[in-house]
Amino acid sequence: MLPDVGLPGSYEGYFFDSAYLRKIYNFKLKWIMSEIIEKRNGDTAPPENRPDDNVIQPFQLDSSSLRGRVIRLGGVLEEILGAHDYPEPVAHLVAETVTLALLLSSMLKYEGIFTLQTKGDGPVSMLVADVTSSGAVRGCASFDTERLAHASQQLSALEPVESAQNHLAQYLGKGYIAFTVDREGAAERYQGIVELRGASLIDCVQHYFTQSEQIGTGIKMAVGRRAGKWRAGGIMLQNVPEDDGYGDKVMGNTHEDDWRRSMILMGSCTEDEFLDADIHSNALLVRLFHEEGVRVFEPCFVHKSCRCNQGKVDNIIAMMGHDELIEAAEDGRISMRCEFCSQEYNFDLDTIFKERAKSGTSADTSA
Repeated sequence: MLPDVGLPGSYEGYFFDSAYLRKIYNFKLKWIMSEIIEKRNGDTAPPENRPDDNVIQPFQLDSSSLRGRVIRLGGVLEEILGAHDYPEPVAHLVAETVTLALLLSSMLKYEGIFTLQTKGDGPVSMLVADVTSSGAVRGCASFDTERLAHASQQLSALEPVESAQNHLAQYLGKGYIAFTVDREGAAERYQGIVELRGASLIDCVQHYFTQSEQIGTGIKMAVGRRAGKWRAGGIMLQNVPEDDGYGDKVMGNTHEDDWRRSMILMGSCTEDEFLDADIHSNALLVRLFHEEGVRVFEPCFVHKSCRCNQGKVDNIIAMMGHDELIEAAEDGRISMRCEFCSQEYNFDLDTIFKERAKSGTSADTSA
């Protein structure tokens, strides 16, 4: 399960003392990082020596009790986008959706699947990414090629940027953005829906928090290519509520000055810093928040994984009636492709009918 930020009285992780860092930050950052010791499980390796790709790093600002996540994606994003031949703006939007899904899901306590989805009437009609509580992520998009080309010409006058203020949400048109949590063993799902509003996906997400959650939320993110490979990075900060919803009382943040200052510091992070694989997440947090007292917790590593399999596809075929199978077939074969991973599943129509006759299944059974 994606780990939740620790609470006062149960801290286990790293602690950057703000007064100490203020004195020596400018010329001893590397030495400071080497002195940070992992307390969990007896691991004494300095954080900068640990892998820092495809990772969600929880943290807390002790001076203001704000909690957050920093995310860095590389290989996982390449795997997800490499399964498709998306045009550049579509690939960029899918990468943003995956990054936001990971940021949002990591702030929740759940066992199951978190899904972030947009649906609109624009040339990119759908974006979807889902994350399991074990850190498996996938994403995909649906789009109209001709409408996308026309919209790209209209937006060509806008200078492309790697930050979230890229106006790519205009490809989505009018519609909604939905956040869904399917919890294991639960009969009902949790879902929040708001209209698409803003120039970027981040604008749409922050509109959701403003309208639905009333939780102070700040997000900054960047997506782009480095050395020909897709990378993404992002930071999300939230006010810690007085009661976290699980009976645990935590320190609240009621100081607007703390919030404004933290948003300014977060906003100072550049696209190059987000996307530079050589800058460790912990070093990035120290750069941004060294005067705030940054406490980081056990990171969670994510991986690309799709839940499609032969058994699920066989069940779909089994539910189709005789006429539906004939209609779906081309040259005597039925081909099905997973929209997430592009895995192809092929079936011979004669073989299906022979197996049904052998088992006594009626070929006229409809789905």
